[in-house]
Amino acid sequence: MGLLSEIAEDFSNVYKNDPAISSRLELLFNYPGVWAIFWYRIAHRLYINNFRTLARFIMGMSQIFTHIDIHPGATIGRRVFIDHGTGVVIGQTAVIEDDVLIYQGVTLGGVSLSAGKRHPTIKRGVVIGAGAKILGNITIGENSKVGANSVVVRNVPENSTAIGIPAHVIQKGRDKDPLGHNKLPDINKEMFEYLLKRVAILEHIMVQDNTDILEQDLQLENIYESFIKAMKN
Repeated sequence: MGLLSEIAEDFSNVYKNDPAISSRLELLFNYPGVWAIFWYRIAHRLYINNFRTLARFIMGMSQIFTHIDIHPGATIGRRVFIDHGTGVVIGQTAVIEDDVLIYQGVTLGGVSLSAGKRHPTIKRGVVIGAGAKILGNITIGENSKVGANSVVVRNVPENSTAIGIPAHVIQKGRDKDPLGHNKLPDINKEMFEYLLKRVAILEHIMVQDNTDILEQDLQLENIYESFIKAMKN
């Protein structure tokens, strides 16, 4: 596919990924992600043909206007959509395949100063939630989803969901709706629920076997309540 065809496809891709758009005029002012990709397409052609200083200059100017930092050496496939876009960073050796959806604040960063591949590879159909950080030469498998504000430092298999800091992989597939961020599991909530239930069981055992401990616990509760009342007064 030629350069102009890729750019035309990028602009038409907005209508597929954002139901908020209502006119072509909005593309000029409300979609910095589209313009960042537009300038990247041009700069990348220059970069791979050894006009690297000019390519870096173009992307530097693009960053000023779009607040999106894309290295012209990165490899970005077709129909990649950066929604909202502010704060997105895509490193030099990052590889993004076709039909990837990226939200604001995402970083595809490196963790090494050595030459060679040091940024992530994002496979086809991946959705990366707002604020997520994907670091190092790792791979996010096809059709996977990365939850908002997650920090991913290990490979994610295809058709999976990664959430948390550091991110944990949920081996249950994922919801195919790219906008279904509210359907991601809450690992912290599940862990706290487990701990609360475990504490309740242990308390029940202690109450049955140790009535003296129960009396001491009630005394401590009374002391605590008296202290709170005194502080309020």
